[in-house]
Amino acid sequence: MNKYEKAVAQCMAPTAALYERTTNPLHKAMLLNFWRHVHLEGSGQYEKIVAPDMMVDHPVYRVSWGANPVVVEGKDAVVEFYKSVGEVVLWNSDDVIAVSDWGIFDELTFHQLAKGSDLMAMNYGIENPDGIYHISSRQAFFWPYDDKARLAGEHLYEDKTSLKIEEIDPKDAITPARVREIQREQLAKLEEKFGPEYWVYKG
Repeated sequence: MNKYEKAVAQCMAPTAALYERTTNPLHKAMLLNFWRHVHLEGSGQYEKIVAPDMMVDHPVYRVSWGANPVVVEGKDAVVEFYKSVGEVVLWNSDDVIAVSDWGIFDELTFHQLAKGSDLMAMNYGIENPDGIYHISSRQAFFWPYDDKARLAGEHLYEDKTSLKIEEIDPKDAITPARVREIQREQLAKLEEKFGPEYWVYKG
């Protein structure tokens, strides 16, 4: 594995560590939902993210990426939002994560590897549409959950003062297809560890 593959494979280690320290059953279920969600998103399985056992009937996303913040409401719109991101490699690092009855809070460094043409669509001010870029910034994620440990939305706030953009050598990059493969491997490990339907709150 190169450094980007390792970063993707290990991005949920802080969530795993918090899960092991958590004793409240509802909170543990939220963390399992969050953990699974990230791997489903990374593997492109968006319909599973919005399934009734994972998400409330009317989720609301508030996303402040790039130059144009958006509000996304409803499951159909959520799926379209994920699809609109395009062929981008995503992962997180350096998490400061907490869980409570209201949901999950995570301050993290959010990373993207993407073609300039894809990033232009998000108004990041990229000049070379054919280049491969690594974009990172500190972001605050607040994910509200209901009393059944189902996701009610995502509130994503970017610290634009921390934004870094660098063009990288294409030989160092990993493909979205490789990321989907890694994320599916992580999903299989979760099911092996926790059993079928491990994300469903039984309380």
